[in-house]
Amino acid sequence: MILYEYPFNERIRTYLRLEQLFRRLSELIPRQHPLDHHFAIQTIFEVMDVASRADMKSDVLKDLERHKQVFNGYRGNPAISEAALDAVIGQIDSCFGRLSQLSGKTGQALTENDWLMGIRSRIGIPGGTCEFDLPSYYHWQHLEPARRQADLGVWTQALAPLAESIGLLLKLLRDSGGSQKVVAPAGQFQQNLPQGRTFQLLRLSIDPASSLVPEISGNRLMFSVRLMRVGDDGRLHPAGEDASFELALCA
Repeated sequence: MILYEYPFNERIRTYLRLEQLFRRLSELIPRQHPLDHHFAIQTIFEVMDVASRADMKSDVLKDLERHKQVFNGYRGNPAISEAALDAVIGQIDSCFGRLSQLSGKTGQALTENDWLMGIRSRIGIPGGTCEFDLPSYYHWQHLEPARRQADLGVWTQALAPLAESIGLLLKLLRDSGGSQKVVAPAGQFQQNLPQGRTFQLLRLSIDPASSLVPEISGNRLMFSVRLMRVGDDGRLHPAGEDASFELALCA
């Protein structure tokens, strides 16, 4: 199954973008080729750009605290395992503590590294990191892979508390939604969102064998899914046929 996720607000949209960037970093750093480490550095800069909002850290801390209060509300419920509850709250406390200890914006410590900022100023220019532009960076790319991995590990330490917190928040959000199978008549599906609950994320799973691509749109009141298929011209066209997929709404 191919999983598509659609955020209903800008905060979750930002979380998903950061999650994708952190996942890319975790894939690139263990590799050994200099080109992989070049894109790892570029990804670090992208994380800094996405997380540069002044209220980013505050939003994450507020979400962690909100989840902690919700879980504390389950205390004494005989249907809830106290051990499991303690484990989740412990994770939340750990993320909250590590993130709150960071001063300033995410990655601010990296802005004091003149060597990295020199690369950052050139990396957005097509071909701007050639050896004649940044000879010291070219030299770094020829160091042993283990040395480059060690440097990347140091630089990403400043991003790790945010990565851990975002990962936990999205896991808790995804776990809140139960999946159901639905049918889209003639490739169209629309549903009003239940009142009294604020949904933040839609998750849609569809069989890749169907060759269908879902186009999702929505807001806090309703959402719609239009199933498309890539035509011979390389463009998406309405499928126009009955099809099923799995759907989960996460609050």
